[in-house]
Amino acid sequence: YRTIIDAFRVFARTDNSAYTYSCPTNGEFICPSSGKPCSCGENKVQNCEGLAGHACGEHRSLSYSEIDGTIDKDKELIFPPELVMRNNLPLKLRGFGGITWYRPLKLKHLLDLKSRYPAAKLIVGNTEVGIEINFKSAQYPILISVMHVPELNVLSIKQNGLEIGSSVRLSRLQEFLKEVIEKREIHETASCRAINEQLKWFAGKQVKNVASVGGN
Repeated sequence: YRTIIDAFRVFARTDNSAYTYSCPTNGEFICPSSGKPCSCGENKVQNCEGLAGHACGEHRSLSYSEIDGTIDKDKELIFPPELVMRNNLPLKLRGFGGITWYRPLKLKHLLDLKSRYPAAKLIVGNTEVGIEINFKSAQYPILISVMHVPELNVLSIKQNGLEIGSSVRLSRLQEFLKEVIEKREIHETASCRAINEQLKWFAGKQVKNVASVGGN
């Protein structure tokens, strides 16, 4: 995806502090992996310069004004910290053909919407609904995204089994099952091993990153 990122760089806000060990502010350092204050770089920082915009020690702040893609080859691309810390909001959007798309954040709001629109289609990654609309001519005037409802994203170990929310992504479920298989006795994980084996052959990683348990 580097070529895509390079193409959009001219529209992006420049903030090198998220990609380098920055000078300490009130004793805090910016982690290059998360973009958040931490102490992981304290032992690597030497001779900090006091001016804003200058990197510390062995890390030199690089300019992102160039778009030829040659200046940042040694940098690790990270998920934008602004998006990590962004608060989700309930949404109501209207689309082409009279489609209305809702995104509730609470189970109560989801139940209220489903009560108001009984025929509404619940979606998470839209991997199956997209196929139905594009290739099977299915019509869903009301779509409700349930991916941000906490109760539907539960993954936990109970005394008599596992609790798996219907909005849990398949890739997340796969990682969870691997941990359970490693930690529990073999006679307790027969079902986990069977599901995990099936997930290996189910679609590609990009699809599993958005596809949910309830939708598949």
